[in-house]
Amino acid sequence: MELTLLGTGSPLGLPRPDCPCAVCASSRGARARAATALLVDGALLLDLTPGAALAAARAGRSLVGVRQVLLTYPHDGPPVELPAGLPTAGRVPDGRELTLISGHRVRAVPMDSPGTGYEVVSAEGERLLYLPRGGAPAGLAENHQEPYDLVAADVTGRPDALARLRASGAVGPGTEVIAVHLDHDAPAGGELDRRLAAAGARAVPDGTVLYLGEYHDLPVVPRRTLVTGGARSGKSVEAERRLETFPDVVYVATGGSREGDREWAERVSLHRERRPGSWRTAETTDLVPLLAEEGPALLIDCLSLWLTDAMDRVGAWDDAVWADGGRAALRERTAELVAAVRAARRTVVAVTNEVGSGVVPATAAGRRFRDELGRLNAAFGDECEQVVLVVAGQALVLRG
Repeated sequence: MELTLLGTGSPLGLPRPDCPCAVCASSRGARARAATALLVDGALLLDLTPGAALAAARAGRSLVGVRQVLLTYPHDGPPVELPAGLPTAGRVPDGRELTLISGHRVRAVPMDSPGTGYEVVSAEGERLLYLPRGGAPAGLAENHQEPYDLVAADVTGRPDALARLRASGAVGPGTEVIAVHLDHDAPAGGELDRRLAAAGARAVPDGTVLYLGEYHDLPVVPRRTLVTGGARSGKSVEAERRLETFPDVVYVATGGSREGDREWAERVSLHRERRPGSWRTAETTDLVPLLAEEGPALLIDCLSLWLTDAMDRVGAWDDAVWADGGRAALRERTAELVAAVRAARRTVVAVTNEVGSGVVPATAAGRRFRDELGRLNAAFGDECEQVVLVVAGQALVLRG
């Protein structure tokens, strides 16, 4: 199956007309994107956009052989303007199937929002799933018959759709995931590529031609990632974003609850509201057994609170205790944690605080915590395939 992406942007394109935002300002030239439309084997056009014939010509393709034009979005306005020679555009009712003269079988996939998705199967059995902007399949079966060869979806706008597809088996290890319907609420350039790679997806320029079944390198999703940064830098959001396309995640909150601390309760509440409802939460500092178990991805937030608890347990805040065995006891605990990360087989994303770049703590205990957290971050980071520093909401990949 040959798939030509005539456009990969939102309905208004990218840059949006007259939009002054930073993403639109940088989406010029090769980074500009027309509204998303896909041409399948020159015979089937999924979504009709202005300039489709010109876009096809730029990609070295023609719309002359198109036998069916299908729309994914509701259309209640005036008739869609068709290039000369194209058949009338329409939508297929949910669950209905079409067989085209070209040999393609098309099934309309129900969505959880207005719009229609399309499953396309070629005469050779290659399988494509194309989802509309802002949509995710509704009522997926637990055990999908087989993974799609390629899924084109709104990965940045609906990451949970990809999580659902993975949970059902519709997206497997060999499925290529292409992000489409890209808008200015997603980053541009290298940051978009990095964010999509963490989700096992990628973006391609308008006009790209893909061949289903052809061998290609899929994005490598790091198994262990350390996300560090200062206070309110956006490090927790970055960590959560890296796992939002995973079908099952255990969120490990090392801070626990603090009775009577209203500000802390508000922080915890904000974190919970931001996380997908399907994620499970474990409030514990006992990380070693969790890392040793098989299971879904772990998001640990955060190592600095784990260290605070570890120092509490060995009495490391007291100078005399620290000198008389406290130091050795804490180093033993941190070494055990680092060894557990090294041996972990499950996906792990851990959050920590970057300290030591500001004011020197006024107390010996404060300086001790700063030093030990720095050592823990370095040792933990050594065991991770990727280390990310978040500054002012921007993620800088330090390793991986």
